[in-house]
Amino acid sequence: MGGAEGAVSTLVATLATPALTTWGYTMSWGEAAGFATGLWCVVLAARKDILNFPVGILNSALLLVTFVDARLFADATLQVLFITLGVQGWWQWYRGGTPEEAAIRSVGPRGSAIAVAAAVALSAALVPVLTWARGSVPVFDATITGLSVVAQVLLNGRKVESWYLWVAVDLLSVPVYAYKGLYLIALLYVVFLGIACRGAWDWRKAAIARVAEVPA
Repeated sequence: MGGAEGAVSTLVATLATPALTTWGYTMSWGEAAGFATGLWCVVLAARKDILNFPVGILNSALLLVTFVDARLFADATLQVLFITLGVQGWWQWYRGGTPEEAAIRSVGPRGSAIAVAAAVALSAALVPVLTWARGSVPVFDATITGLSVVAQVLLNGRKVESWYLWVAVDLLSVPVYAYKGLYLIALLYVVFLGIACRGAWDWRKAAIARVAEVPA
C-alpha cells in the first residue's frame, strides 16, 4: 500500500514540475500533457476515430491529478464524470462497428431541444455547487460544464449535434480563460474551436449522406 501511495506522490510531484514559462505563465508537465492529449482527442473525434476515447480518458486522468494537486476538487470531480462517459462512449463505439460502418445521425429538432434543456438544467444545478466551491466565475464554469457533459453524451451516440455544443463550449471557454489570465489555454481553445467547426461540417455531411442512402 505504501509503495502505491509513494508512486502516486511521485507522479503528482512530477506532473506539478514546471515544464515551460511563456508570457509570464508557467505551465506544469501535467498541464502540458493534459493540453496535448486534449488536442489529440478532439482531432481524433472529428475524424470519427474510436481512439479518441482512450486518449480522452488519459486526458481526464492527467487533469484529475493536476486538479487534485491544485486543490480544485470541483474540477477534479468533473474529470471522474468525463472518464466514466469516456468508458461508456468507447464501449458504444466499439459495439457500433468500424468508422466506415458507423452511423452518424442527427437527433432532429426535438432531440436538439431536449439536449439544450438538459444542458441548461445541469448548468443551473452546478451553479450553487461551484459557487460553494468558490469558483471565480461559477455561472460560466457551470454553463461550460453542462454543455460539455451533454456534448459528450451526444458524441458517444455519434450525433452530429454534439459538435454544435462543442462549438458553444469553445466560444465560452476562450473569453473565460483569457479573463482568468490563462492565455495559453485560451489560445488552445481557439484551436479547439476550429477543429469543432470542422467536425460539425464533416459530421453533418456524413449524416446527410447517410439519409440520402436510405431507400425511400
